[in-house]
Amino acid sequence: QVQLVESGGGLVQAGGSLRLSCTASGSIFRINVMGWSRQAPGKQRELVATITPGGSRNYADSVKGRFTISRDNARNTVSLQMNSLKPEDTAVYYCNANDMFRPTASEYDYWGQGTQVTVSS
Repeated sequence: QVQLVESGGGLVQAGGSLRLSCTASGSIFRINVMGWSRQAPGKQRELVATITPGGSRNYADSVKGRFTISRDNARNTVSLQMNSLKPEDTAVYYCNANDMFRPTASEYDYWGQGTQVTVSS
């Protein structure tokens, strides 16, 4: 099995920044793509950003230009730098991983426990 443990998150005012981090452990040979998804109350889980070991990135249109995903392959970590945060970014953010890129959050096999991000207006 693969374990994903997130850190970061919290409460920030609109326009502020937060950084999320996630560390993978266990059967990490099973994973290739790592990334972040989020789920706001009453909404479907949304794939926010993904990154491959080679550094190829994908972003949701809603976060392009504001969020940056990065990865340290040696430490099995993935981070999400979130700038210019908006109230609509408020959600539980989940680290996710998979053997290959999938376009929707529900297609990822491994998940962290989630961390709350709240952006006040």
